[in-house]
Amino acid sequence: MGLVRVTGKDRDDVVVPTSGGRYDVHLRTRQRVAVYWEEEASEVRRCTWFYKGDKDNKFIPYSESFSEELEEAYMIAVTLDEWKKKLESPNREVIILHNPKLMVHYHPVASSDDWVSTPTEQGRPRTVKRGVENITVEIPSGEPLQIDHLVFVVHGIGPACDIRFRSIVQCVNDFRNVSLSMLQAHFKKAQEQQQVGRVEFLPVNWHSSLHSTGVDVDLERITLPSINRLRHFINDTILDVFFYNSSTYCQTIVDTVASEMNRLHQLFLQRNPQFKGGVSIAGHSLGSLILFDLLTNQKADPEEDKHCAQGSRTTSSTGGIEEVKEILRKLELSEYCDVFEKEKMDRQALFLCTETNLKEMGIPLGPRMKILHYLSSKTEMKDQSSAAPGHSKRGAEAGGSQHGDSTEDGRNCQYRDIGLGQVSANYPQLNYKPTIFFAFGSPIGMFLTVRGVKRIDPNYSLPTCKGFFNIFHPFDPVAYRIEPMIVPDLEFERVAWQSFTRAPVPALEAGSTEAEAEAEAGTEKQPDTKPEEPPTAVKEETPLINVGRLNGGNRIDYVLQEKPIESFNEYLFALQGHLCYWESEDTVLLVLKEIYQTQGITLDQPLPGSQ
Repeated sequence: MGLVRVTGKDRDDVVVPTSGGRYDVHLRTRQRVAVYWEEEASEVRRCTWFYKGDKDNKFIPYSESFSEELEEAYMIAVTLDEWKKKLESPNREVIILHNPKLMVHYHPVASSDDWVSTPTEQGRPRTVKRGVENITVEIPSGEPLQIDHLVFVVHGIGPACDIRFRSIVQCVNDFRNVSLSMLQAHFKKAQEQQQVGRVEFLPVNWHSSLHSTGVDVDLERITLPSINRLRHFINDTILDVFFYNSSTYCQTIVDTVASEMNRLHQLFLQRNPQFKGGVSIAGHSLGSLILFDLLTNQKADPEEDKHCAQGSRTTSSTGGIEEVKEILRKLELSEYCDVFEKEKMDRQALFLCTETNLKEMGIPLGPRMKILHYLSSKTEMKDQSSAAPGHSKRGAEAGGSQHGDSTEDGRNCQYRDIGLGQVSANYPQLNYKPTIFFAFGSPIGMFLTVRGVKRIDPNYSLPTCKGFFNIFHPFDPVAYRIEPMIVPDLEFERVAWQSFTRAPVPALEAGSTEAEAEAEAGTEKQPDTKPEEPPTAVKEETPLINVGRLNGGNRIDYVLQEKPIESFNEYLFALQGHLCYWESEDTVLLVLKEIYQTQGITLDQPLPGSQ
């Protein structure tokens, strides 16, 4: 139970926050009300009298009004020492008080029975108990009061979020419960030192707002009457993808998501004034795309913008020289690297070179011809790609405003603005800067490709969010990768990791080494390598790779370890693979690890493969 407080409307109404502050119990009205989302109020009882049948596994409380009648009859019997008292409940159930230690509850008599039987003829009675003594009930200790971080979770298409057709509230409840158990199992030392409390996860619902606009009535008018259930499912679920690609309803969706997250954030701070932690966001399926589009259209502070631009210029100048060296190595002209470095020749300058310039630099005729042929072929490819649709103004602001110089120096028309192809909408601003963006089973890569974004500038990062993790199950049919859009020239191979916990990967030049693209996320229970193999062997097989600044130079794509039974038939577990994240310990532990790593707190014992 939380702290007791008195509301301003009614001084007699005492309100008790429960369930980590997500519900308020109004003692006067005996109601339990959800704080952050809409939910029907549930009844709360003050339990003093209970009954239990032979087949019941727990004591069930009577209503408060009937408990008062039982208490009054009991006190009279005790005072006058007159037992064998009979009471009849509103359901015609008979309770007989034989003595203080023997009180029974008989089932109601069937109304169709003309021969009214006596209580002893109505089967085995229930046991009646007064008070809570000797009732073996496990009362949960409750959640830690200290909240270290806040995460908003946005759902995907449809009102149901898992294979059991549960709502986003129920699924996030599961995710939160798994996080509490993972904290106890993997952050025990930090908990004992009171460095770690818990992470609060709050659901963000946009589906109900979208379908309350009256669009369902319009769809019903044109929907065919045949296969009614299937058509209703499509209208209520699949069409959400098309709604998001409509400028009218896309605006409704992004407005709902942004305003709801801002509202929840403000309400959370009001109820938790001592909270000093950060805020992250997570999205499942289409929800991750909605968040990605919102984040790409956030406006960074001018100071940060200036700093990023300066950093981009430095990266572009040093990285440009390395790109020229890489080109020369491909052309088998490595002996001329020093000549180009002496002339401070970066990639942009190289493409501006003429035969006369190369001759003045002392490059012989044969190497000159190789270089000019390479530049000519690349220029033709650039001209073909520039014939594609141009950049939208909004998209240019979203993808290019952060790194103005890198857009001009580094792209050479091979990088398209990250906002290209986004639906025309006014994207609202968030009242906070997210620490990390987690995408579960995300189609972001596919949507960017369909919109015309073939490559993501390695120097690009989200304006207000520095962390981005793309987490997916290997059989998830909706999930797509991000890293190949940043480093497309490398041949990625799947490397088996015993765990997703790993040391930070320093940023290297793109194309400087061959490496894998996926971090195999598993637990000690499901190792993908033999137990006797040392973790160092796994480490040696994992060369470093630069995946740009989208996640601060660290890896972006993380694939979960499939269960052994799932490997027998990938198609059979495809749907389950898309809906598995809510109860996935691997997913939750990765989220917790990355969140607490920003606070300098690590796992108690790094899992194999993390060194």
